[in-house]
Amino acid sequence: MSGDFIEIRELRLLALCGLLPEERDRRQPLSFDLDIQADLAAAASTDDIQDTVHYGLICEMVADIIAEEQFDLLEKCAERVAESIFGFNRVDKVMVSVKKLRPPVPQDVASCGVRIYRTR
Repeated sequence: MSGDFIEIRELRLLALCGLLPEERDRRQPLSFDLDIQADLAAAASTDDIQDTVHYGLICEMVADIIAEEQFDLLEKCAERVAESIFGFNRVDKVMVSVKKLRPPVPQDVASCGVRIYRTR
């Protein structure tokens, strides 16, 4: 296992996520931060995209999940994203942070969210 990471910051997508009727009827903005631990030594040596975890494909996969699925809880959404990232062979660990950018709370907050850490 290496100490190498691929980072994706503030991937913003519109999702159906929440328990309230307005969250289930209307898409709301979520922001994803992903820390993907994988051995990137081969890619650093060869300069070949085949030797890494392609962050463009990760973003596309997360966007597809969010477009096609609906979640009651951010926890389930984060878990689903983490599970899908393990579909890439080189991935050892993943941290997924998901934030609601307009959470349904009366207080003035920038975001509310969850962060999960999973190991293969």
